[in-house]
Amino acid sequence: MVAEAAGRFRRTPIERSDQRVSWERTDQAFFAAGACHILAAVCRETYPDRAIGLTAMFMAGEEHPSHVYATWEGWAFDFSGWSSEPELLTVNADFEGRPIRSAEIAGELTDFCERHHHRLPHQYWRDPLPRARDYLARFAPPWTG
Repeated sequence: MVAEAAGRFRRTPIERSDQRVSWERTDQAFFAAGACHILAAVCRETYPDRAIGLTAMFMAGEEHPSHVYATWEGWAFDFSGWSSEPELLTVNADFEGRPIRSAEIAGELTDFCERHHHRLPHQYWRDPLPRARDYLARFAPPWTG
C-alpha cells in the first residue's frame, strides 16, 4: 500500500471535543488522527518475536508529535498499512509543506501519552484495542512477502 499523509484526516474541532463523534469516523481516519499511537502499540504487541519500535513524527518547530507509527527494519506501519519509512516521512512532509523529523519512542506508551497529551485506551469512548487489532489484521507484514 502507498503511504498517505496523516494530516489529510486531521480531526475537526467537534471530533476533538466529542469522543463519540471521533470514534464514529472510518477506521482509516480514526487511526490516522487520534488513535495512531494505539494502532502502533498494537502492532508491536501483535508481533512480539519482531523488534518493532514505536516512532513519533514531529513537524518542524513542534514540541508534540503529529503522528505515531510502528517501525521494523526500514518499514513503517500506520493507518496506510506497511510502507517504507522514508516514503512515509516524505509524504507527510510534502503534505504539511514543512520538514518533519522522527524520533523513536523510548519507554512505555503510558509515559509517552502523559508527556505528549495522548489518550490511553481507557480514555476513549469505547475500547480501541479490539478495533486496532482488527484493522492491523487487514495488512500482511513485510516479512511474509
